[in-house]
Amino acid sequence: MQNLRNFRDYYEILGVSKDATNEEIKKTYRRLARQYHPDLNPGNKAAEEKFKDISEAYEVLSDAAKRAQYDQFSRYWKQKGFDKQTQKSKTWGVDSRYNGRNTQDVNPGNYSDFTTFINEVIGVKTSKNGTTSATNATSDPFRTPRTKVAYTPNQRPTRRDIEAKLSLPLEKAYHGGLERIRLEDGRSLEVSMPPGMVTGQTIRLRNQGINGGDLYLKITVEPHPIFKIEGTDVYCQIPLTPSEAVLGGQVEAPTLDGLVKMTIPPGVRSGQRLRLSGKGYPSEKGKRGDQLVEIQIVTPKNISAEERELYEKIRQIETFKPRADLF
Repeated sequence: MQNLRNFRDYYEILGVSKDATNEEIKKTYRRLARQYHPDLNPGNKAAEEKFKDISEAYEVLSDAAKRAQYDQFSRYWKQKGFDKQTQKSKTWGVDSRYNGRNTQDVNPGNYSDFTTFINEVIGVKTSKNGTTSATNATSDPFRTPRTKVAYTPNQRPTRRDIEAKLSLPLEKAYHGGLERIRLEDGRSLEVSMPPGMVTGQTIRLRNQGINGGDLYLKITVEPHPIFKIEGTDVYCQIPLTPSEAVLGGQVEAPTLDGLVKMTIPPGVRSGQRLRLSGKGYPSEKGKRGDQLVEIQIVTPKNISAEERELYEKIRQIETFKPRADLF
């Protein structure tokens, strides 16, 4: 447990009640961490200090054992016995939470302030330079000072991998490149994303998890209004006017690389698919599929008088009879 500098009210720092659930504490911490994170408040010393305070409070209140100790001993705050004069010692009885172990008499008058007293009781050793270290791994607040063992630098926290979800627009998933992401714990990372990402793919970021673990980004590619990806093939529709469909010629078609010119054969039908070779999506080995362009013949709702006159002439002279086989 961290040093309680002149008794810091961690519940007040986080803005939660003393009977708040772990989920409420976690939710409040995430909101405050995003608000006061140094990356979002560059040069703001007040925000930086606030971020340190809420992180310290969360470290204690999110740990069931630390929170229980904090709640147990913080009730002695501002009671008599923390001045320079020696007071009559207080004796605490057996606490059922510690399996009926024997307690010890503690004289508050032997301590100059509440901070030193509570650090002694819960097992936080304060050095001459003001830093603190934990007692033995059992975290028993009633062990005598003779049993205290400071942790050595060789003892490392548990390494843990974490997973996060990342949604990307199709263009970003296709091109890849640098992407700045923000994690729920408030961290901001700049990640070099590979090209050709697909939904369900996992990107591994080494040493970005908890205590040196890895971070796994699970990718979701957002739906696109024009393109549809099936394997390594890309599908899209392109509208044509009746005259373009009858006469054919070159038109511009959208691809993931931008607009390209494609040749429309004369007399193309609505629903017919034309292939753009090598304009599809890349595979894991980098080979690209094809783009299939589906033709949609679109008739205008509003035409000019001149256009109407021309359409009337065409109707009078055209030889094409599409319903001839129906009779």
